[in-house]
Amino acid sequence: MQYRTQQFSFGPGRVTPAVKFLLIANTAVFVFQTLIAFIGTGLDDQLSLYFGLVPPLVLNDFYIWQLFTYQFLHGGLFHLLFNMLAVWMFGCDLEQRWGSSFFLRYYFVSVIGGGILNTILVPGQMGPSIGASAGVYGILLAYGLIYPNRIIYFYFLFPIKMKYFVMIIGAISLYSSLTAGQSGIAHMAHLGGMLFGYIYLRGFSPWVGFKNYLDRRRLSRLKRRFKIVAGGKDDDSGPTVH
Repeated sequence: MQYRTQQFSFGPGRVTPAVKFLLIANTAVFVFQTLIAFIGTGLDDQLSLYFGLVPPLVLNDFYIWQLFTYQFLHGGLFHLLFNMLAVWMFGCDLEQRWGSSFFLRYYFVSVIGGGILNTILVPGQMGPSIGASAGVYGILLAYGLIYPNRIIYFYFLFPIKMKYFVMIIGAISLYSSLTAGQSGIAHMAHLGGMLFGYIYLRGFSPWVGFKNYLDRRRLSRLKRRFKIVAGGKDDDSGPTVH
């Protein structure tokens, strides 16, 4: 499927810093994958097994890094192009709105969340899951929440509002996760990217929650230390601060 937004445009200034980092990182890893596959030593399979997402290895052998690293591996050129096109087309607007730091945190929360859900719900999956799709689905969800009425096009033919598109792809992933079996597509990771992205945007971020907790503690200490007492006699110059 293809995408186009109402404000979509080409140009050298279009790519924002965090999106550029993701494009370069994913492309560089794919080039490395291609080179070692061309050499034919079998290292490409080892790379996918070690850095892709293999739930039994995460659960039994504590390959925790796989929850993060699987996003940088891709199964082919079109797999990479599809994901990076979506990151570019929709991620730039989000990064411009949020800033690079928050955008990257959100993206990685979606990726890790997708990995967690896939690992928990498909614990026996031996084939490695690879690709940035969980992060992409998180981006699409956020874009649909923030710009619900923007129009995109399936295959440049069928216009649909972004909010309905997000509902459709979420429903497709849910249905596919229940019926596809070992299809080679990590539908649970797609759902996890959307679910954890939604939770993060709704204020359940561990970073935001901890910061708010510290702010409340700091404010409480200040109130106890500097109690403000209003009132006094007419000749008082004003409130007294103790």
